[in-house]
Amino acid sequence: MNRPADRYPTRGDLVLVLNCGSSSIKFALFDAGQDPLPRQPAWNGKVQGIGGPSPTYGETGIEPAPVSLDPERPYLSALQRIREGVLARLGGRRLAAIAHRVVHGGSRYFAPTRVDAAVLADLEGYIPLAPLHQPFALEAIAILLRERPDIPQVACFDTGFHHTLPDVEKLLPLPWDCWQRGLRRYGFHGLSYEYMATALPERHGDLARGRVVVAHLGSGASLCAMQGLRSVATTMGFSALDGLMMGTRTGALDPGALLYLMEIEKLSLEEVGQMLYHRSGLLGVSGISSEPRVIVRHEDDAGEAGERARLALELYVRRIVREIGALAAVLGGLDLLVFTAGVGEHNAFVRERVCRDLAFLGIALDQGANAADAPIISSDASRVRVGVEPTNEEWVAARDALRALA
Repeated sequence: MNRPADRYPTRGDLVLVLNCGSSSIKFALFDAGQDPLPRQPAWNGKVQGIGGPSPTYGETGIEPAPVSLDPERPYLSALQRIREGVLARLGGRRLAAIAHRVVHGGSRYFAPTRVDAAVLADLEGYIPLAPLHQPFALEAIAILLRERPDIPQVACFDTGFHHTLPDVEKLLPLPWDCWQRGLRRYGFHGLSYEYMATALPERHGDLARGRVVVAHLGSGASLCAMQGLRSVATTMGFSALDGLMMGTRTGALDPGALLYLMEIEKLSLEEVGQMLYHRSGLLGVSGISSEPRVIVRHEDDAGEAGERARLALELYVRRIVREIGALAAVLGGLDLLVFTAGVGEHNAFVRERVCRDLAFLGIALDQGANAADAPIISSDASRVRVGVEPTNEEWVAARDALRALA
């Protein structure tokens, strides 16, 4: 949507990016007047524990500290705290736009979109498909539309990058009328993969345009097969529950298990939802934590605790390995494997175990480089290059929002 000429970014203008989850808001402020847009924000941080007993607020280079939020409206209170920080840094400059990471755009929204009341109402219909993120991003947009209607709000969709998937990858094996009603595989973590499509050619040259699998491993996790820097297959599907085992989410699961839980064990829909999203994955199997780096400390524990820790990590790695193998089959081989996001970027032991089990593809690690989280961690003998690439979803959202408003 075009905007009035006086709203175009000029030198000194800023764009704010908000990445809203159920209990946290990440924020980043970029200098929109520079061309190209700087990869690093001028200021960023995070409010954590929103709605909980001990919320914290932390900015770049400053240790998170307790913050007081209105218990009746904690999300509004957190946004106001961020707004105070933004105002303190404007210094007479203008906020040209606010970009929001919105997880689900459904079958209608792919490109970054300026949000008005009608678009907001549409996006609310996708809340059941991404309940951990969608409602909170939309709440932030609604608050800011009401309080600052003069500032453009732009939704940047995690599903958008996967719009290039062929229909055979989107189709679910359900009756055809389900497809016609929009039940299909959408794919997620698109802002992260979109960044990889920019960063990987810069580091790996033409190799990045070949047969590539990117492993976005964080609290949520997925894989994306890319060819020609476009998404051709991915592990998450209709919802952000599909695919890999995650911190607290199941990943792919036999639907018969859900029927059993509801029909035989009489769990309600709400109880099943809580189990699938919050009590499963690494946390559910280990009984210790949703974080691999915590669970690995208990692998040598005696008794059931140690056995569950070992099994949780073994299953976590097995699911990653199985899905990388499947995507390599779809691609017809593999030229480049890249790890990104919190676990992918910082957990050398997870990368080592995954690559050990992918040795049949000709993958061989440089153990020193892997331990150092180096950009390239494969050895010279490896037939597949293996890399570690920090993701930058906030920069992608800022860049795409400015393009949408141009």
